[in-house]
Amino acid sequence: MAERAYDLVLRGGTVLDGTGGPGFVADVAVRDDLIATIGPGLASGREEIDARGRLVTPGFVDIHTHYDGQATWDTSMTPSAGHGVTTVVMGNCGVGFAPCRPEDRDRLIRLMEGVEDIPFPVLTEGLPWAWESFPDYLDFLAGRAFDVDIGAQLPHAALRVFVMGQRGADREPATPADIAAMAAIARRAVEAGALGFSTSRTLNHRTSDGQPTPTLTAGEDELTGIALGLAAAGKGVLQLVSDFFPDGPAELAMLRRIVERSGRPLSFSLVQSPKSPEGWKAMLAGLAEAVDAGLPMKAQVCGRPVGVLFGLELTLNPFSQNPVFAEIAKASLADKVAALNDPDFRVRLLVHDGDAKGPFAGSALRAWDNLFPMDAVPDYEPTADRTVAAIAAREGRDPAAVALDAMLRNGGRGMLYHPFLNYADGSLDPSLAMLLHRDTVPGLSDGGAHVGMICDGSFPTSNLVHWTRERTRGPRIPLETMVAMQTRDTAAAVGLLDRGLIAPGYRADLNVIDYEGLRLEAPAVAYDLPAGGRRLSQKAHGYVATVVGGVVTRRDGEPTGALPGRLVRGARAAPAALAAE
Repeated sequence: MAERAYDLVLRGGTVLDGTGGPGFVADVAVRDDLIATIGPGLASGREEIDARGRLVTPGFVDIHTHYDGQATWDTSMTPSAGHGVTTVVMGNCGVGFAPCRPEDRDRLIRLMEGVEDIPFPVLTEGLPWAWESFPDYLDFLAGRAFDVDIGAQLPHAALRVFVMGQRGADREPATPADIAAMAAIARRAVEAGALGFSTSRTLNHRTSDGQPTPTLTAGEDELTGIALGLAAAGKGVLQLVSDFFPDGPAELAMLRRIVERSGRPLSFSLVQSPKSPEGWKAMLAGLAEAVDAGLPMKAQVCGRPVGVLFGLELTLNPFSQNPVFAEIAKASLADKVAALNDPDFRVRLLVHDGDAKGPFAGSALRAWDNLFPMDAVPDYEPTADRTVAAIAAREGRDPAAVALDAMLRNGGRGMLYHPFLNYADGSLDPSLAMLLHRDTVPGLSDGGAHVGMICDGSFPTSNLVHWTRERTRGPRIPLETMVAMQTRDTAAAVGLLDRGLIAPGYRADLNVIDYEGLRLEAPAVAYDLPAGGRRLSQKAHGYVATVVGGVVTRRDGEPTGALPGRLVRGARAAPAALAAE
């Protein structure tokens, strides 16, 4: 029998190659882990996938995830792996688990528990702690196999505590010696393969006992010193999340100075905040000025609201601070449902409003005019007439009763959706403007984090479904443009120039997509974390096949069991033949 010319051929699909150009019908051939050639009527492959009538795209590159813990105990980076993602970048927002001295392990766990809503028992049981330095952590990951490729960033909170101990946790100013030590560690981290360094300056990030993240008030001298550590290595990107309130332009000016001094590329998270609904416009204007001045800066934006989910199985619900609900808060879901269906208990619960404590609870838990029942087919741009308040007004009912009944659906698995960022105007027009800005890239999915509150790892799918096909409340985005945003653009933002395009010599990370059949299910709870921990997940339909490094990892949405993914150490150059293009 004649030897097959290729290892894998995707036959006859409509290729959207990641450049943003129009689709074209062609075969895509793979040899080893690289794309060999593209064209009509290619020779046969050892394995073939019929892609006729389907889209063929590069694999999606998700540059904002938090799989730092999950990657140490699991081989599948779900939910991202189920949404066409073939490369994830973790270690964002300044949180992670390396470097770490043994005596600081619980401290970092409490930080991750608070910031990313990953329960303490899950992390305690799941983390093997087979490292102390960041290079040790990378070496540990390098010995593992995954269903996606993984890139890691050095997290500022872990670095600060490692160097400064309790002083770092207490947010004391770093001394020149502290800064020099952090810079040296940052340099070694990127030389060992970290893609970059990340930090957080937002009050939303707190430990599980309510303390702000150690990096909240880190000075410009500290951030600049660490950036210069990356500069000394000649590699690595900078990533930051901040409130940019009340003075976003001043903070952006600081970031600009850091990039000017270090020369390292920087990206920051940008959303529409209800505290400053127009603030994002000033940030984009300031960003454009910096880029026009030659500075390598980007904003990471997202195509739908950052939305918190409330439910009886989840971290929060509108009755979380109601003393009557406290009587059943630790009961099983079945027992909760039984109690909440008992007329006497229900009356006691609904007549007691509860005391909303804390800024988030006070603004969100019972904000009936910004809570939406989550339907079986999620709508991430819902209209005001679908809020709990609007339903209650139409039906002449108590909004709390409407919310309770929504959560009791499906055996107590119903959920309420609270879009708390990117939805101050009640539409996604600000998201559209941010997505289409020349100096932004899609990000902020937070895959692997917020396991009991947020399920945004499905961003790549919802971006395709909503923005290119189903949006009815305003303009859409061309399909080829959205594919380029999630592949070439995100890969380039973190220096992974060997992927994100379908062209000879590029990494064979690919999706075959039934575009008309592409859809999202509603989020659901799975109990598959260490210690039986629960997490939100969300399935997609329409991914015919996902290929990582030339190996099919998923067929029709189900894993094949193949684990070709590996740790990606450092930036990657474009294939030599195309590097000059």
